[in-house]
This record gives sequence, structure tokens and C-alpha cells, in this order.
Amino acid sequence: MRPARSLSILLTIALLSGTAATTFATAAETQESESPSLTVNVVKPAKREWPESVPATGWLKPWHEAIIASELAGLRITDVLVDVGSVVKKGQPLVQLAKDSQLAELDKQKASVETAEADLAKAKANADRARKIKGSGALSDESVNDYLISEQTATASLKSARADLESQEIKVEQTTITAVDDGLITSRSAQLGSVVSSGTELFRLLRQQRVEWQAEVSAQYLPRIKDGLEAVIKGPDGSDVKGSVRLVGPTVSTSTGRAIVYVALPTTDHPPEGLYASGQINLQTTAALTVPEAAIVYRDGINYVFTVNDKSRVTRVRVETGRRNNAEVEIVSGLEGAESIVKSGGAFLSDNALVRVEGDSK
Repeated sequence: MRPARSLSILLTIALLSGTAATTFATAAETQESESPSLTVNVVKPAKREWPESVPATGWLKPWHEAIIASELAGLRITDVLVDVGSVVKKGQPLVQLAKDSQLAELDKQKASVETAEADLAKAKANADRARKIKGSGALSDESVNDYLISEQTATASLKSARADLESQEIKVEQTTITAVDDGLITSRSAQLGSVVSSGTELFRLLRQQRVEWQAEVSAQYLPRIKDGLEAVIKGPDGSDVKGSVRLVGPTVSTSTGRAIVYVALPTTDHPPEGLYASGQINLQTTAALTVPEAAIVYRDGINYVFTVNDKSRVTRVRVETGRRNNAEVEIVSGLEGAESIVKSGGAFLSDNALVRVEGDSK
């Protein structure tokens, strides 16, 4: 019985060995005959110099807004020369007020000056004669003093009349209301035929057509934001509009913990005021390791890329991403920089899949 049992054990071992060999051979043949699951392009992570940026949002408001009003009261508007949207130059006429009464008063003041000049000439002649005969006994000292005082009074009256004339000339000029600076008319209250009061707003002027972005940023960034830094906002059409920081607000909101940074925008091709815009303020330029945005595979809340080895097999690698710019994504961790990664199509791959590589590595 024992020899028979030993023979049976040997036969069983031989049978198992043959089965295992057959299984390994089949697996090897399967591996050799495996077809690539996808044809891919591969790229190398790129090293870029990217500006570090601070996200911000805020309103577009006038840099300076001038209120144009009448300095005279009780005069009627006879002509309105501009409208909302008009681009004006400093000193350009905007409104004409009725000036007949002011011109009449001007003529009256001119006559007053002429009268004062005549009175002064008479007083001066009398004073000159009094000086010549002073001390001769022909005139008392009191009479001489009267003539000299009359001369001084006439001189003062002439100065007063000339000042009144100059004031009236200014009032005549003020009947034509002009632009206080170059700019754009953004609001109009002036109506033809209405009688204005002193200080009544007639127009609002966007000085020099300058609009600024009042960007709200977190207070933690304030020590790093300086005048002159570049800022970029998105225009209504999606285009980038570049400006520069002109002023950092001195206070921080106690309710939001944010401060306002004033960003000067170009005088042309800027979005209209009153628009709420988002953008960023570029702090400084730093190195970044980047990959194409299409190379990132997002699964279960985690970002991955697929690397390709020299046997054309892929490995799924978890990465941490950072900034994004022009269809490129910064890789904060997970890659060394020398790997070949699948440029696109990673969503169709699984770990250790065989691929066909097409194109040159970059």
C-alpha cells in the first residue's frame, strides 16, 4: 500500500506542476498579445514664471467726478450745448444763461468807473493847489486838509468802482457755464428755459474719462500690495483689462475684514462705470511647475495625472494643484518634473493600462 500511495502523490504533484506551468504560459501569452487601450500624446511638465495673484472683486467707479453748477441765481437757461455721453475739453461751453441783465449792469458799472475817475481828477486838482499854497495863509490848515482828504476819498471810490466793474465782468463770463476739466458728461439736469439757482447741479463730469476699480481684498494681503502693481479685471466681453494699483485704502472693514485697493484703469477701452467686476492683483513672479489643464483627471474629489513609463504603461499619480493660467495648471506636489504624462484622455485610462505613445515628449 505504501508504494502505491507514494506513486499516487507523485502523480498528483506532476499534474499540479503541469497545470501551473500551463497557467503561467497562458498569462505570458496573454500579456504579450495585449493591445494598447488608447493612443496618447505625452508631455513633460513645464517650468514657468508665474505672477502670484490676489483675487478681488469690486465696483467700477469714477476716478474723480466733477459737479458742474451755476454760480449765478435767477437767470434763465437759453441754450444747452452738450448732452450725456459728450466728450468735452476744459473751458468748453456747456450751458448759456440769459445775460441781458448782466450786460446792463456791466454798462452801469462802467459808467460808475468813469464818474469816479472824473471825481478823482477834480479832487486831485484841488489837492494839488492846496499843497502849493499851504502855509501862505491863503487857505486855512483845515481847508487844506479837507482837499487832501477829498483826494483820498475819490481815489478809494475809484478803486471800489473798478472792483465792482471787475466783479460784474466775472458775472457776465459766468453766464456761460464751461467744463472744469477734460472729461465725459455722465449726467445732465440742465433744461432749456429753466431758471437756475446758485449751486444747482446741471451736469456731472467724469474727469479725464478715468474709471477706477475699487477692489475689495482680504486684509491679510495688504502688507504685500504696493502702488504700481499690475491688476487685471475681466471686461463684459470676457477680455482682460489691465490697470495698476494707485492707492491702498488705509482702513479695513470691521464687518468683512476686507480693504479697498484703488486700481487705475486705462482711459480708453475700459468697462463702463457702475459695473461689478472680478479680477486679480499680481503680487510677484514665482516659479511654477505646470501641466496642460486637459492632463488633470478629477475622480472622487482628487486630482490625478497619468505618467507613462518606458514600457508604455501608465501609472495614476495623485497631485495637488495650484494656480491656473491660459489652460495650464500649477502642480504644487506629486510630480518631480521629469515624468512623461498623458496630455489628454486620461479619463479613459486605468492604472497600469498599456497605451500607444504618439508624438515627441516635451
